[in-house]
Amino acid sequence: MIYKLYFYHETKYLTMKRKLALILLLCTGIFSAKAQRTAPDHEKVKGGELVIQPITHATLVLTYQHKNIYIDPTGGADAFKGLAAADIILITDIHGDHFDTKTIEAIVTAKTTFIVPQAVADKLPTSIDKQKLVILNNGDKTTQAGIVISAVPMYNLPGAENASYHTKGRGNGYILQIGGKNIYVSGDTADTPEMRALKNIDIAFVCMNLPYTMDVKAAAQGVLAFKPKAVYPYHYRGQDEQAFKTLVNAGDKNIDVRLRNWYPAAK
Repeated sequence: MIYKLYFYHETKYLTMKRKLALILLLCTGIFSAKAQRTAPDHEKVKGGELVIQPITHATLVLTYQHKNIYIDPTGGADAFKGLAAADIILITDIHGDHFDTKTIEAIVTAKTTFIVPQAVADKLPTSIDKQKLVILNNGDKTTQAGIVISAVPMYNLPGAENASYHTKGRGNGYILQIGGKNIYVSGDTADTPEMRALKNIDIAFVCMNLPYTMDVKAAAQGVLAFKPKAVYPYHYRGQDEQAFKTLVNAGDKNIDVRLRNWYPAAK
């Protein structure tokens, strides 16, 4: 009788341990993507708050009034685990670090609207609802979910050694008007006259990634020309983002250079 009672309690104890271990394992799986993800920034804007969530390299998510804008989504569904589904997907260009069909197919929902240049539209999976597709060329604009989105040129300068990587007119940078703020996403670009001529940019996301786009010095010079209130260096693999901040603030100490970790998996 004593042995049976001991056996019962021991078995019950082991069962509880197994359940606890399973719960911990599940929680680890659920939160691992969140644990690796860089913390979001919260920007006060008209009508509430803009949440800026860096994901990786050229990928980010903007959230405003429960609308979620995924920009160049890559990294698979796990990269967005725990985030609300995309209402809008913006894609800048055809290269794999901006345009990842497997990720797109994993995260798209019936409510998702795509905003893309023609070159991307030509390569979208056939499963994408063409009724939810908005094609913008450089200079075009659209309003989606109350957000005005303008397509601007992104390209490498003709005659440069890397000119063939990004030809003018193929891809789009974007300016989004959100809560009274102008948000600029450069995509893959050089320090172009069009970028330098931008006006009234509140928040900019500016690339620097040799040999495909521009170096730290060119990116800093471009930013100093159009003077955003705040700038995030992104798409900077292999470049010194701290040197970028130093150059920008040496030229204009009032520009808020926001250094964030766009490569959390590498840390």
